[in-house]
Amino acid sequence: MSIPHLLVHDHKDNVGVVVIEDLTAGTNMTCVVTHDDSDFEMTCSNDVPIGHKVALKDLNEGDTVIKYGEDIGKVVAPIKKGEHVHVHNVKTKRW
Repeated sequence: MSIPHLLVHDHKDNVGVVVIEDLTAGTNMTCVVTHDDSDFEMTCSNDVPIGHKVALKDLNEGDTVIKYGEDIGKVVAPIKKGEHVHVHNVKTKRW
């Protein structure tokens, strides 16, 4: 297996975290699920900074974003698989 671009905590998560610098649109990412050390490939649609999230599947407005097995917010604008997930398309449910 090559060095991972994206880490996913659990198969229930619908986003993963970028773990390399300078991830660019069109990159065929190696994604590792840390729960069982499985891996899969996926193409990144945007340039995404390290530490930011990428959608693992299409997400619709109102969907819950799951990271590390936890609800981290709701989708406020549609997100396609492979796209950058951040404050422009996800908001916390706390406020």
